[in-house]
Amino acid sequence: MTGAGMTRGSAGGASAGRPYMPGYGISTGTEGLLPWSWAVDRIAAAHDYWVATTWPDGRPHVMPVWGLWHQEAIWFSSSGRSRKTRNLTRDPRCVVTTDDARNPVVIEGVAELVTDLATLAVILDLENLKYGTAYPMELFDPAVNACFRVRPVSAFGIADGHFADSPTRWTF
Repeated sequence: MTGAGMTRGSAGGASAGRPYMPGYGISTGTEGLLPWSWAVDRIAAAHDYWVATTWPDGRPHVMPVWGLWHQEAIWFSSSGRSRKTRNLTRDPRCVVTTDDARNPVVIEGVAELVTDLATLAVILDLENLKYGTAYPMELFDPAVNACFRVRPVSAFGIADGHFADSPTRWTF
């Protein structure tokens, strides 16, 4: 135990606990907390992700992306001139969610722009494998497009059919 309703997890250094959800009748104990591996399975299996950023004036901006889970982070690319790239360059704080609203995983993190060509080649190979595509390296050309890595700062998950006992918040 690391605090009220918190347990230390081994995978990824995640601590699991209850999210603050007053009025929803969720359990306050640790029974039913989801392991971080439950979240990782869903993050890795997601076909699409939703990325939430903020416009310069504070308005929310949400867009779907293809991406993947690799080395304890979500990776995705975008046009170098897209709204999400401009938003993340200005303020790298973001939220990335899986595409399954019945078993969601919601990750809060900080986006890091990746420009190392060897790293980008690995991510492109993994993306091509995941999606059955054969995109060339030009897709990740840092002069034209942006590739982001988002490492979780905190995450939230809930299992379908277990609303009262499964809501879990992980911190890293």
